[in-house]
Amino acid sequence: MKLIVKLGGEIVGGAALDGIARDLKALVSDGHRVIVSHGGGPQATALSSRLGIEPRIIGGRRATDAATLEIMKMTIAGQVNVDLCARLRASGLKPVGVHDAVRAVRRPPRKISGAGDEPIDLGFVGDVTDFDLALLERLLDGGYLPVVACLGHDEGGNIYNINADIVANQLAIALSADALLLVTSTPGVLADVKDPQSRIAKLTRTEAHRAIADGTVSRGMIPKLEESFDTLTRGVGAVHILSGDLARAIRDPGAVGTVLVR
Repeated sequence: MKLIVKLGGEIVGGAALDGIARDLKALVSDGHRVIVSHGGGPQATALSSRLGIEPRIIGGRRATDAATLEIMKMTIAGQVNVDLCARLRASGLKPVGVHDAVRAVRRPPRKISGAGDEPIDLGFVGDVTDFDLALLERLLDGGYLPVVACLGHDEGGNIYNINADIVANQLAIALSADALLLVTSTPGVLADVKDPQSRIAKLTRTEAHRAIADGTVSRGMIPKLEESFDTLTRGVGAVHILSGDLARAIRDPGAVGTVLVR
């Protein structure tokens, strides 16, 4: 099976990562072709705070001016990717950090769910156009675990910040993955964000739109759901949103988290 496993920044820096690494090692040992992609929002926000730059989050998306882009490069392709690869290697995996496999163009102004009706320019934020699939496949063939950072570049050498869920979803589409696992610090999509027991086991696109409209779903979960439902219509077998804190979650995602259905 071909699996894309996306790790949120809160997972990369957390105690759950060691268990996730063991699960990844088991999957790779069983012959699955696995690619990890990752975010780094909490780390970027922390560095922004230390530098006195207030993050601007709109509808769960990070607006990226020139200063913020520098922060994203330092955290995403630097701190987070390096630390993640080190933790994965300590579990017996063969990770390779990849920060230049995503090709992108600058995103034009557009309406953003949860942010009103006017188009918004997010700055140096990119839309994925392609991947260096030959590089990723060669790494997989060699027994390596590609660890893809959520930055992209265009033909002119310009760098763009890209939402990590978008990178993971587009990568899953490009590789016709059997499953996309979005690993977070929450048990899945919740009917009540204050109650971790209110996990929604299955969610349709219509139900998701309703939950966004009435405020049940907010912030970063909005783009996560929007991107993921589009992925299901483009050849990816399944999309799961699940907690990295649960034992064996990655090896048995259907038993935990939220599975998105058409």
